[in-house]
Amino acid sequence: MEEKKTNGNNKRSLKIRSGMTTDGLERSPNRSMLRAVGFTDEDFTKPMIGVASTWAEITPCNYHINKLAEKVKEGVRTGGGVPQIFNTITVSDGISMGHEGMKYSLPSREVIADSIELVSNAMRYDGVIAIGGCDKNMPGCLMALARLNIPSIFVYGGTIMPGTCGGRDVDIVSVFEAVGQYGAGTISLEQLKDVEDNAIPGAGSCGGMYTANTMASAFEALGMSLPGSSSMPAVSSRKERECFEAGQALVKLLELNLRPKDILTKDAFENAITLVMALGGSTNAVLHLIAIARQIDVDLSMEDFDRISQRVPHLADLKPGGKYVMVDLDRVGGVQAVLKVLLKAGLLHGDAMTVSGKTLAENLEQAPDLALNQTVVMPLDNPLRATGPLVILKGNLSPEGAVCKIAGLKETIHRGPAIVFDCEEDCFKAIMEDQVKAGDVVVIRYEGPKGGPGMREMLAVTSAIMGKGLGDSVGLITDGRFSGGTHGMVVGHIAPEAALGGPIGLVQNGDIIEINADTYSLNLEVSEEELAKRLEGWTAPVPRYTRGVLSKYAKLVRSAAEGAITD
Repeated sequence: MEEKKTNGNNKRSLKIRSGMTTDGLERSPNRSMLRAVGFTDEDFTKPMIGVASTWAEITPCNYHINKLAEKVKEGVRTGGGVPQIFNTITVSDGISMGHEGMKYSLPSREVIADSIELVSNAMRYDGVIAIGGCDKNMPGCLMALARLNIPSIFVYGGTIMPGTCGGRDVDIVSVFEAVGQYGAGTISLEQLKDVEDNAIPGAGSCGGMYTANTMASAFEALGMSLPGSSSMPAVSSRKERECFEAGQALVKLLELNLRPKDILTKDAFENAITLVMALGGSTNAVLHLIAIARQIDVDLSMEDFDRISQRVPHLADLKPGGKYVMVDLDRVGGVQAVLKVLLKAGLLHGDAMTVSGKTLAENLEQAPDLALNQTVVMPLDNPLRATGPLVILKGNLSPEGAVCKIAGLKETIHRGPAIVFDCEEDCFKAIMEDQVKAGDVVVIRYEGPKGGPGMREMLAVTSAIMGKGLGDSVGLITDGRFSGGTHGMVVGHIAPEAALGGPIGLVQNGDIIEINADTYSLNLEVSEEELAKRLEGWTAPVPRYTRGVLSKYAKLVRSAAEGAITD
């Protein structure tokens, strides 16, 4: 079984790591086990490619990914590699939203990254293709690919088609808001049931510029997905073709020896942030992009988002703050067309390398222009907003920073009395019982990475506020997070968090808080002397979990300002 090392274009030379698993007489037992799962003599001369699938039946976001993984596998075979599908977990944000289950969502990102790293390193794969669909398995995949630093591609499972109810498009956020509308008495129980029944028509990730579509778009701008990947609907022949082509492209990456560290440069991250700002993406992009950058020691921080936000206009009129969903953007040219606009305006680093083996600028030479007379993406000289809709707020309530999304807001300043809750459930109950009034600033604390633990998203709360008709008159701040489907005057990721003695833990009912997106500030109108006095009387909360994954997570996790990573 001994073979000579070769070079040039011979596929044997592409076995950059798997030789230690398959080559030599001493690896006869290893080969014997691989023969049992389909390997042939010829296969042992080819590069081994891992196909990391996040398929699961628990969510429409990932329900179809097993079929896409098979297409990737076909492409790898055709390209000259030997593919192996393996699975990792996923957690459904939409289904775990609003209850204790959401505490497990962000920690799942770390488990996903760890599991892909573990399998790929144990098998000594020469390259990896990861396929993701829901919010946390996508950044989890990228974190793993960055750590592994072997030729890799990310494939997005694709966006869902919108549902239809009463002649209008509806989606998952429509259902959450309908709950609040029913609570406010503006719709009937039958109408709520109608929205519930029709909002999710099939497989694919939530349809607006929520977290999944935001991260998919960002990964395309990063250069880690093939051109056009992020815009394609989940259930389409185009998505299947992309998966096949990704399999072939991975073997070409091995020939080029092009690795994530060659692609995931500071310029690439700036390109991703630029696109997120132009599209009006999710606040979670801040958390996840910082987390990915930390895997390869790229210096990315909230300050980079602040800097780029101030020079990049908001162009795309996408939900939750706008009218349209991802399939509408796809119809008028997709993310590639938006990138082309941004490149022409000098807002992107065109020389950044991508997994196509070409630079971003070279890829965009083949990209479509935006369709004529379309209304999804505004022109640069008439943007929705002259600066980006994700803003970083600092002040005596958020010394390390906080994230606010102002897309679609009529007012970008809110000042009012605090109404304080120490968990999401208490806040939701108060909203539904009409205890929250116009003018209030709702404070939800002890929901941060350590304090929750798990830094829950608050879509149920923010949707209830919108459904109650308070979206334009109530502010909300938290050391937790928001779903990409959230809109309104809301501020999340407040750091340091309450569980670490952060100022948000010192707020009392009736204190005046000002959220000011125009001056990038978040302040509590209480004297430094009074805050110091309150801090002296503050005690750290008893950990909510003392066993299991959440206990381990709380002990390891870093600040939201550092991406809430655990390594």
